[in-house]
Amino acid sequence: MAAASATGITVLGLLTGCGAAQPADEGSAKPSSPVGVAKARAQVPVPLGDGSRTDDDFNGDGHRDLVLNDLAKKESHADDAGIGIVYGTATGPAPGARQLLSPAKQAAPTDGQLPAVFDAEESCDLDKDGFTDLVVSTDPPYDGEGQPPVPLQILFGSPKGLTGKAVKLTVPTGARAGNDWPDQPVCGDFDGDGVEDLVVHATGGKLTYLRGPFTRKGAPSDAQGPLAAPGSVPTGPSVDVNRDGYDDLLVREDGEASPSSVVYGGPAGPTRTGFALPEGVDVVFGRFGKGKAALDAAIGSMGATALRYDVPGTLRGTLDVPGTVLDAGDFDGDGLSELVSSGTRLRVFRGRAGGPSASGLVTVEPPSTGTTRVLAVADFTGDGRADLAVRTYRGETKDTVALYPGRKEGLVAAKPRLTFSTAEFLNAG
Repeated sequence: MAAASATGITVLGLLTGCGAAQPADEGSAKPSSPVGVAKARAQVPVPLGDGSRTDDDFNGDGHRDLVLNDLAKKESHADDAGIGIVYGTATGPAPGARQLLSPAKQAAPTDGQLPAVFDAEESCDLDKDGFTDLVVSTDPPYDGEGQPPVPLQILFGSPKGLTGKAVKLTVPTGARAGNDWPDQPVCGDFDGDGVEDLVVHATGGKLTYLRGPFTRKGAPSDAQGPLAAPGSVPTGPSVDVNRDGYDDLLVREDGEASPSSVVYGGPAGPTRTGFALPEGVDVVFGRFGKGKAALDAAIGSMGATALRYDVPGTLRGTLDVPGTVLDAGDFDGDGLSELVSSGTRLRVFRGRAGGPSASGLVTVEPPSTGTTRVLAVADFTGDGRADLAVRTYRGETKDTVALYPGRKEGLVAAKPRLTFSTAEFLNAG
């Protein structure tokens, strides 16, 4: 099952770093400037694992790994290098244990042609072997006639991480609808059998539902006809909103800034529309304070963030802050989710019995000047508290990735425990 209490359904966006930080943890690292290739940490072997149930654990050693798209380039006009993986340890991601996934080495060709695009889209254990797998988006050749080919490929995890060649995801013709690209993958155990499934985009208020487990050739165990839905754009990650043992799915009508609805999972998969949410740029679920039987929802827009408690309950609230990019996670380990809002500032609103409010916010100072993106809100250190991973850009060739640990007091550390640059992947094997 996908984690529900600290997982946000979100579209990552950009913000300009500013604002005052809170007091630092003892021993927290001093923010650093972007690391040049010449200063890259020595590369070390990926730790060997024997399988786990930890999210985003590609080598199965029980520690969460960090996935990075759009790596820093040697030159601004250079091609995208591929996908970066930083493998985790007991203290968080270890930049030395890094891996570069490139189309040349890992992608499956189509008609003898390797894709130019190779972007991480979703991750879960699709074959139920205890190692997280990575779903990648590519750009297969297409002449514009009829149904386009499936652009998604799967890299399977192993004790050594993501070491093999990708295979193309099989989407049976009978499970597709219309001539849209079958993309926007979302993982989840929608039928409650303990195995991860996939939902992908279809056309005209339809979704394609692929049941797991998947074979090592990329084929689902079952795929019926397309499912009717209140939209065609599945949005992840999935969560068990009503806590009935089935993962549920947020579906948008036509992408960003559109109305959305929750589709409940069940024995037949995500087949039953549960409730509608108002129009918004981003939606995130968590336990923000007032909900009891179900999760709460935050719906962000350019001017404010609407709150719906115990969805689809009647309790409501509003934060007078932009919510164009939202995340949620329990940074202090009290069982309530904090709300992370990324606009012109990176702000964390404490989860409270009465719901989050501006009086309890923490403003996080990015590690360097530039434009900052929230990469993930997740427990990278295994201490039961969510951590905040961000990335600050200075053009296409310089950046800084930083990990701010969650803490019992103050929510997140003022200074990052770890900083590094994705330019280090230019030396990765």
